[in-house]
Amino acid sequence: MARNNRPGVDRAIASAGAVTRDGQPISFSRAPAADLAPWVGRLYVTIVDAPADYRLACGIFNDTAMLRIQLRGSWTAETAEGPRQMDRAALFFGPNTRRLPITVTGSFTSVGLSLRPGACSALGLPSLDTLCDRLAPLETIGLSSSRWMNLFAEGASPEAWCAAMEAELRRIIAERAAEEPDPVSTCVEAAAFTNPEITVAALAAQCSAEQRRLERIVRRDFGIPPKQVMRRARALDMASHLRGVADQAEAEDLALRYYDQSHLIREFTALFGMSPSQFVKAPQPLMTLALETRQTRRLETIARLAPGGIKPWQ
Repeated sequence: MARNNRPGVDRAIASAGAVTRDGQPISFSRAPAADLAPWVGRLYVTIVDAPADYRLACGIFNDTAMLRIQLRGSWTAETAEGPRQMDRAALFFGPNTRRLPITVTGSFTSVGLSLRPGACSALGLPSLDTLCDRLAPLETIGLSSSRWMNLFAEGASPEAWCAAMEAELRRIIAERAAEEPDPVSTCVEAAAFTNPEITVAALAAQCSAEQRRLERIVRRDFGIPPKQVMRRARALDMASHLRGVADQAEAEDLALRYYDQSHLIREFTALFGMSPSQFVKAPQPLMTLALETRQTRRLETIARLAPGGIKPWQ
């Protein structure tokens, strides 16, 4: 596909899969099988080639807990507990409250899945308010790193890798007799996708929960208070628009979520550590990969995109 000269696109790296219209790498990702949909938001496979000594400094910002298996690349993350260096590793990433700086050297392959809000508590994992902006080996949440690392047969297709992850998740869910996530968390997740301007009082009424109960459940299953969940959702949607991985038909509606330009700049800078204009100009390949996967899930969830359909940015 032809590439243009859009600022903020890193030409030193190349995707082994799809790219956006302006040449930014995007992951192979898909929705989970129907039986896993209550617990899993999205499965992804990212394969990016780069010069062996190329050091990419970027960041990620995810609103859900993630299981990430790093199969290739030398990574460093600036977590809430300080810098963490990793190579091949199977890791649990807590949700992010703001942009998490990441650097990676050389080509990289990352495989994983997002856990829907409430899935961690349903699976008997720790409350997410203790795990925000942190990462840890899978053993810290009672899973086997070696078992997950062995799921990915060399040379297999991205779809085969996703199917292997689904099989392992089915085993874990059955072994733990996991119930489906709390309906309140499912309701809040839907509101973050459809109406992140909603007030906490209106959200509690929409989710049929007393406000103090809503606050408690959301802190457990999202890691932050409801008001901050909606603030983060607005910022992530705007960031997706700025990186060209959003439905441009929504552009005006996304902008109207902010009172004015100064409000947008202030909110965006607080969460991303840079202004919107700086975010557009600087290459953001890792961030764009994460945003694109989330935005695909959002558009499929709100029925603006058919599952597996051609995305507006392709």
